[in-house]
Amino acid sequence: MFKRVLIANRGEIAVRIIRALKEAGVVSIAVYSDADRESRHVRFADEAYRIGPPPSEESYLKIDAIVSLARKVRADAVHPGYGFLAENEDFAAECEAKGIAFIGPSSDAIRTMGNKLVARRAAVEVKAPIIPGATTPAKSLADVKKRSQEIGYPIMLKAAAGGGGKGMRVVNEEGELESALRLTKGEARAAFGNDEVYVEKYITRPRHIEFQILADTHGNCVYLGERECSIQRRHQKVIEETPSVIMTPELRSEMGLAAVRIAKQVGYTNAGTVEFIVDEKRDFYFLEMNTRLQVEHPVTELVTGMDIVREQLRIASGKRLGIRQEDVRPRGHAIECRIYAEDPYNNFLPSAGRIMRLRVPEGPGIRNDTGIFEGWDVSVYYDPLLAKLIVWGRDRKEAIERAQRALSEYLIEGIATTIPFHKWIMRQPAFHRGEIDATFIDREFSSAVPEQRPGFQEAALIAAALDVFQASKRVFIPGAGGPEAGSGAWRLHGRLREPVERRG
Repeated sequence: MFKRVLIANRGEIAVRIIRALKEAGVVSIAVYSDADRESRHVRFADEAYRIGPPPSEESYLKIDAIVSLARKVRADAVHPGYGFLAENEDFAAECEAKGIAFIGPSSDAIRTMGNKLVARRAAVEVKAPIIPGATTPAKSLADVKKRSQEIGYPIMLKAAAGGGGKGMRVVNEEGELESALRLTKGEARAAFGNDEVYVEKYITRPRHIEFQILADTHGNCVYLGERECSIQRRHQKVIEETPSVIMTPELRSEMGLAAVRIAKQVGYTNAGTVEFIVDEKRDFYFLEMNTRLQVEHPVTELVTGMDIVREQLRIASGKRLGIRQEDVRPRGHAIECRIYAEDPYNNFLPSAGRIMRLRVPEGPGIRNDTGIFEGWDVSVYYDPLLAKLIVWGRDRKEAIERAQRALSEYLIEGIATTIPFHKWIMRQPAFHRGEIDATFIDREFSSAVPEQRPGFQEAALIAAALDVFQASKRVFIPGAGGPEAGSGAWRLHGRLREPVERRG
């Protein structure tokens, strides 16, 4: 096992990795930008080093600075977490070149699966079903039109090097195609430095189901079951659960084995996630592979009892998988709610500021993965994900009930968060029935009404009434000032009550 590991990340995932390292007896080394100097992951780590100014491109995305620091502090390995450099082939290659273990797949595997077209061709080679569409980039508008006509509208334009919900656009008819192609290529060029775009059939009301895999360097590979990730906003997951309500043992085996074949085809090692789209007939199609630890990995951990980060450390240090496929026996049901610093009733606009008050839920079956604390300033520089609330129940009904109770306890004051949005989801009859797909939020949430909160006038009246009530219980000494015995406290209290009664 490694002795010293540098975490090239921040926030809740850095804290999560640090905990796994501490349990394994490994020294944890954090990096931080100036904006994160007082952050929780810095406080938790055994050692912490400044990496640069707040902007990501000047700190958490600086490959040379991070690798140089890793060598300077004698780190055996680097864990990239998710986001930032986690799926950057150049970062993995630089670690390899400098003799630092990269806790993730090889740079070759990242390169192969990072390009969606190459990944689609790999899936075809192992006879895994793919969404009808191209396996080569579109050459021109005329080429896109031809392929779209062959596939049939609606179609999806996708960036070949895309990820994170960027570089994707649904086109319903040919009249929209020219503008959509120009916008998609521009977005792809800006986000990924690669404007290659391809065409595939758009699946109406798709379910998004992914399989967690683990593969060692000795040729062993297992899948740890599926995660239902269909509750999405702008192609970004916001709620994940396992198992999926549509899954049968036969379908799980078929999809899981397809995921394993794809991983083996590209020589994949460490933790990864193979993503599929499932249509209304329950036919499934390979979508892409995420070559890193997923945000939603805790739901798999709760039902399998495994520590996926700990397994990543074992695999990266050259050890064999400690489990076989028949050893994977999920138990119960788990749900994850991603808590973002966003205002769900104002088009999910990010909300920066200071967390003035924080209360996290506790009790049976509750897990909180968070990097925040009371008094923490939420920065404008980074992703607005604050925390993940993960719950476990013996079945889906109990897990939903537990999530509802936990969300009612959750309190973050000082900024807007998506907690009210998650409460709304957990109340929806369709969600309880499992009737969900990737368009659920777009269809249903736009007409949702914000939770009623006490107005300023009501709050002021309550505060005044409490102050008067406290004053009425004080002992007043004659001549020392204050109201005389039997005077105005209760009379004032009565006046305060009048407008409340008139409002009904």
